[in-house]
Amino acid sequence: MKEDKLKISKRRLKGDDGFKVFSVRLEQGLVDRIDNIAEYTNRSRNELIGILLRYAVENCEITD
Repeated sequence: MKEDKLKISKRRLKGDDGFKVFSVRLEQGLVDRIDNIAEYTNRSRNELIGILLRYAVENCEITD
């Protein structure tokens, strides 16, 4: 009878998921607004900030 072997794959290195962690300082009022939107939409604050930043970057116009 053939025995099946337990296969264990290597774990990705921390930070090897395409994301970068960093901190920012925000006014308390802005944090409150973000938290309210996050709660209303059932998303985490982190996920919502990513959505908002992605939209801002894709839709900003640089002027002189």
